[in-house]
Amino acid sequence: MIKYLRLALLQLKISAAAGMAYRADFVIEGVMALAAMGMTLLPLIVLYQDRETVAGWDQPSALVLMAYFMGLRAVLEGMISPSIIDLVERIRSGAFDYVLLKPVDAQVMISASRFEPWKIFDLLGAIALATYAFWLRGEPPALVDLAVGALLFFAGVIAMYGLWIVCAAAAFWVVRLDNLTFLLGAIFDVARWPVHVFRGVWRIVFTFIVPVAVMTTYPAMALLGQLDAGTAIATIGGALALLVVGRLVWSAAIRNYTSASS
Repeated sequence: MIKYLRLALLQLKISAAAGMAYRADFVIEGVMALAAMGMTLLPLIVLYQDRETVAGWDQPSALVLMAYFMGLRAVLEGMISPSIIDLVERIRSGAFDYVLLKPVDAQVMISASRFEPWKIFDLLGAIALATYAFWLRGEPPALVDLAVGALLFFAGVIAMYGLWIVCAAAAFWVVRLDNLTFLLGAIFDVARWPVHVFRGVWRIVFTFIVPVAVMTTYPAMALLGQLDAGTAIATIGGALALLVVGRLVWSAAIRNYTSASS
């Protein structure tokens, strides 16, 4: 475990050095992150102009959920998506063979292959937004809610990673995976809204199939002190289940892999 952690930190250091080689670009990316944050918040601001609540969520609570969405998107675009795009290119070119030859787990190696360090601006923006939301509420979160909210944030990251690994494993059978990753990214945008706004079959889809509820809604409810213990445990269990499914699909893909260079 320590070996894999050191490997991830080394890859992060290399990506950070590459990203900050041109400091002007790094600063520009930070400014663009702030602009993107404003565009992300715009629909929410418009929605709450003429109403107090939407599906039982007032504006400060919705801002907390939006902060979770922005934080997860920062992790997705800063750590997960770049590595998956790199994996697809390696499979196309046959360079994935060299990954299999390394004395480390291939999934771990691929998962830490590329980072976009400037996405830290998005993560900091998410924390600032959550802080502002609680300022609007007039009280900070309880320590136990803060701890559970942080834990469920990592559960959301795990769920998202498991889902994207399943998508990445599909690249071993379907070489042109770009459209699928874009589609999955578009579906993830639904996570900016509480799952309670969806009715009927759509709520089932966004809770159990594409679990945006696990990624953002339930963690936000935990931070707000509105999530019961049973749902919190089920959220963690669902995230771990997705991680296991991702691992099983990845293992099956590796067994069926035939080199593009052979």
